[in-house]
Amino acid sequence: MKYLIASDVHGSRYFTEKLLAAFEREGADLLILLGDIYYHGPRNPLPEGYDPKGVAELLNGMTDKLVVLKGNCDSEVDTLVSDFDFAENMALGVGKSCVFLTHGHKYNKDCPPKTKFDAVIYGHFHTGFIEKEGDIAYANTGSVSLPKNGTPASYLTLEDNGALALKTLAGETISFLRLD
Repeated sequence: MKYLIASDVHGSRYFTEKLLAAFEREGADLLILLGDIYYHGPRNPLPEGYDPKGVAELLNGMTDKLVVLKGNCDSEVDTLVSDFDFAENMALGVGKSCVFLTHGHKYNKDCPPKTKFDAVIYGHFHTGFIEKEGDIAYANTGSVSLPKNGTPASYLTLEDNGALALKTLAGETISFLRLD
């Protein structure tokens, strides 16, 4: 199984189309979105191609290959245009590792979940990275549409063999770590 994990689309149909192209190019089995799907938020500019309804149409067309977690900019009204649920958090078994996925506004590297996981993957901060602290891997997807601090628009791939890669939307590998 191969997962493509992304976050912080913030209503950009333009970047959602690029993300879905990356999903196809990667040959991923499941797209996991870690929140902030439609609304751009009061601290962010409008992203290129801002079209929340268009994003909903694209994502509603692939619900059999999609899991969506709730971000701090996602609201109950977002569920009215979505043919999918917004989960709070997710635990995923990958090889011998247990991975915790979340948006990042509650749990992240500086405030990890109380339950021990082998890896914590999140978005929210719009700055992609992969690093290890002790025996726990932390990874941030970056943002698909509004990357910050000079980082590129990015996503993560995670494979059953524990291979975790941070990639640009063009598919270039930025960082890599094996979980097992």
